[in-house]
Amino acid sequence: MKSITVAIPSSSPGGLDSSLGAHFGHCDLYTLVEVTDGQVQNVRVLPNVPHQQGGCMAPVNHLAQNGVHVLIAGGMGMRPLMGFNQVGIDVLYGGSAQTVKEAVDAFLNGDLQQFTSDFTCGGGGGRA
Repeated sequence: MKSITVAIPSSSPGGLDSSLGAHFGHCDLYTLVEVTDGQVQNVRVLPNVPHQQGGCMAPVNHLAQNGVHVLIAGGMGMRPLMGFNQVGIDVLYGGSAQTVKEAVDAFLNGDLQQFTSDFTCGGGGGRA
């Protein structure tokens, strides 16, 4: 029985019904969804850490320290994407998902694609 933790940038108050945070580093918080054998087992909320310009590794390390295996994101810059690759967190592109539940359902159905440099933006103020 393999359990993985999926993080989704979210708007307050978090949880499955909250909307997706457009840019991973500037979201209010992360909804962490524990999935075992394709089933949601647990949902919890993890507050984001302060994110200053150039400090995009702070949220990367924060998620790694909290046991995250997969991040579903709508936008991020190239530096944090490379950082996630370095710490072993798989990043998937959230695409058209509007809520955390939609993103999790798409993940469970295998409908999300790998987040590549094609999806990156120029930072928090760019395409997100």
